[in-house]
Amino acid sequence: MTLAKIRVALFILAGFAVGGVAALALFPAAREKLLPQVSAVRSVGQAMIGGPFELTDHTGKRVSDRDFRGKYMLVFFGFTLCPDVCPTGLQVIAAALDKLGPKAEAITPILISLDPSRDTPAQLASYVQSFHPRLIGLTGTQAEIDAVAKAYRVYAKRVDDPKSTAGYTIDHSTFIYVMGPDGAYVTHFTHATPVDAMAARLAKLSAPGS
Repeated sequence: MTLAKIRVALFILAGFAVGGVAALALFPAAREKLLPQVSAVRSVGQAMIGGPFELTDHTGKRVSDRDFRGKYMLVFFGFTLCPDVCPTGLQVIAAALDKLGPKAEAITPILISLDPSRDTPAQLASYVQSFHPRLIGLTGTQAEIDAVAKAYRVYAKRVDDPKSTAGYTIDHSTFIYVMGPDGAYVTHFTHATPVDAMAARLAKLSAPGS
């Protein structure tokens, strides 16, 4: 075969390759049949955060994740004797909700205690009301708290603290999780997220049709 014929053959093969790629881009059905692994990768990539729980709220009532369906949840893990990170995070949540005005009705703020031995419903009741009237405090047995912390991928570790009357404090992660009306993970913030940024993101999420 001459060099000219080889070049012609290569151009023809290149044309078939480009045409095939274009067909896959233009016809989704063909793409799904030929490349089924694409859908699998997308489903596997969904964040595995959150899940069912049953805890006790700050009024002493037993509640579950199902009681919060239909609204967005802002879920923060902390404890009432936390010296700095928890108050900061809760203040940001409260300010963002106030900034949203009536739109905040679509969002339920929740504090889940990582210190159930000290955070009784009565302790939580006085604590959450100091931040926002709609803030819900949740506690439970140590096993229940460990289970929900694991489901939300929360880091929490009891460490010695001679300054505390109980002799310990809790080192923990500071994510503020946004869970959708169906209970699925949507996104997250931290205690250092600016109020305006949090409010803007929540307003966009909770807007009708979003």
